[in-house]
Amino acid sequence: MRSIWKGSIAFGLVNVPVKVYTATEDHDIKFHQVHAADGGRIRYERLCTIDGQPVQYADIDKAYESPEGDRVILTDEDFAKLPAAEKHEIPVLQFVPSEQIDPILYDKSYYLEPDSNTPKAYVLLAKTLEEVDRVALVHFTLRQKTRLGALRVRDGVLVLQTLLWPDEVRAVAFDKLDGVGAPKAQELKMAETLVDTLSDDFDPSLYVDEYQIELKKMLDEAIASGSSKVTRAPEAAAPEMDAEVVDLVAALQRSLEASGRKTKSSEPAKPAKAAKAAAKAPAKKAAKKTATKSATRKGA
Repeated sequence: MRSIWKGSIAFGLVNVPVKVYTATEDHDIKFHQVHAADGGRIRYERLCTIDGQPVQYADIDKAYESPEGDRVILTDEDFAKLPAAEKHEIPVLQFVPSEQIDPILYDKSYYLEPDSNTPKAYVLLAKTLEEVDRVALVHFTLRQKTRLGALRVRDGVLVLQTLLWPDEVRAVAFDKLDGVGAPKAQELKMAETLVDTLSDDFDPSLYVDEYQIELKKMLDEAIASGSSKVTRAPEAAAPEMDAEVVDLVAALQRSLEASGRKTKSSEPAKPAKAAKAAAKAPAKKAAKKTATKSATRKGA
């Protein structure tokens, strides 16, 4: 996992440095949009409505339009001036019973890793939350947005769950529920009996996403069969040597030559034997010359 944020939990006068990681991941199979006629990939461009030209992401600012139609354009520099953009502290506001937090308020979950060589304060906070059986209500800033969160413990690890603000939950009232009479006692009793027959402890491993399983099976079978719906991936080209590696080899070669040594590839074949042969040649000639002189003297 890769850390997405760093900060510290302010627990009274105790400071707990932490790293933040996304606790969940999406396993849904991803699809691309293609042209039905030829299978060509459909791509979308960011086009300017004034000049009709494509716009790079780096050249895009954000605009706000008021209910009256007034527009305000803000740049990255404008957002950087906001105090929330620089805040890396997670202050604990209060400790509350978990049952008092409506589940509809829960948004996303994050794991918190201790970011200290001595995570004693981290363990202290986690153990305290387990002992008091409460969650810590916290306030922090993530991705330029001020958030409310609930801090709790899962398997000894601190988990931060972002909470929606109260005004982000829609109020609802359905007219069809108005004036409906209360269920009869016998109906309630039968419904409660049915609930009892289906009651058990929650075990998430008992439930699987059958749609994703069948979808993956369908895709695997299509690839294995080589049907007309499958376009085979082109064979990968042989990897070329990295230019940086080539430069490094050349630098090492020059270093060896500068030090008076040479690699095997640059050395002449069998230099020791050649030198020995060269040394023996004059000696043989001298010996032959001496022997010839001796024979001449004896003949005389």
